[in-house]
Amino acid sequence: MGWGSGTWQGGGMTSERIYVGSYTSQSGGGDGIAFGTTEVLSVVAETADPSFLTRSADHRFLYATNELEAGRVSAFAIEADGGLKFLNDQPTEGAHPCHLAVDPSGRFLLSANYSSGSVAIHPIAADGSLGTATQIVQREGTGPNKERQEGPHAHQVAFDPSGEYAFDVDLGTDLVYVSTLSSEGRLEEVGRLPVHPGAGPRHLVFRPGGGAAYIINELDSTLTVCSYQDGKLVIVQTVSTRPEGAEGDNFPAEVLISADGRFVYGSNRGDDTIAVFAVAADGLSVQLIQTIGTGGVWPRHLALGNDPAVLYAANERSDQLATFTVDQTSGVLTATGTPLPWPKPVCVLPA
Repeated sequence: MGWGSGTWQGGGMTSERIYVGSYTSQSGGGDGIAFGTTEVLSVVAETADPSFLTRSADHRFLYATNELEAGRVSAFAIEADGGLKFLNDQPTEGAHPCHLAVDPSGRFLLSANYSSGSVAIHPIAADGSLGTATQIVQREGTGPNKERQEGPHAHQVAFDPSGEYAFDVDLGTDLVYVSTLSSEGRLEEVGRLPVHPGAGPRHLVFRPGGGAAYIINELDSTLTVCSYQDGKLVIVQTVSTRPEGAEGDNFPAEVLISADGRFVYGSNRGDDTIAVFAVAADGLSVQLIQTIGTGGVWPRHLALGNDPAVLYAANERSDQLATFTVDQTSGVLTATGTPLPWPKPVCVLPA
């Protein structure tokens, strides 16, 4: 069967079930959120440009950004067979929301509006549906890259391992904002981390258990290592996501860390590789140990499976979902099976 029918079969090597988000407006056939395995996927919810997906901690609800000029976030109930029942959606009051996260209390959904540089907060009802936004936080400022940093560009919202602090990463201003989230659903800023000018910070990930964080920078292909304690990030190292001598344009996208905190993974769009870093015992330095091709073009998103030996890469521009095995001792990756064709995949969420 083909894309027009919303189902596709491939030669993946894992039976783990996954959800896949995509750019439906660019695909010419992908209709929304897909569900299945790397052997077969089918559309289970029709929704426009679901570019990022997340789930409630109890696995009862799934939330998606609708990355549109008039941005929205959509809520779905997860059915027993993995199907999705649409609950409702809400405007993000900004343009092109590209990332979202449920706060640790499960009471609020935070989303990052890329084009308008703002963060939206929506209350989550007991039935999983979304209420009217409690706050829209508008960021301000510019960066030295005149084409990409002409204004703020919120690219991620995340919480630290304690759940006490919220972070929004702004590519346009080279800043990471640190806030607390009140019981009324309002962010209250408590600090900022300036990343080096022109870096274009995109996503961050915390070391399990705390003590360190890792920021991937889209505009200069670097990974920034930070010490972390009680809401305070301090930069201690910056390294390239590319091997020495790499040429041409490159724009990193996703950053992941293994469950044991020993390895960090980053995607390189342009080189079309995954960079693998070994992490020092204290978490405060990394070393590039591998770059491996993703088997496609423009790997926007990476995800580690519920099985820690599985890593997924969503190759946006070649319409493929690739799978890798993760060596649990060395951290290195090995491509497995045949990439699964799927139109414009940009997010993978293991079920």
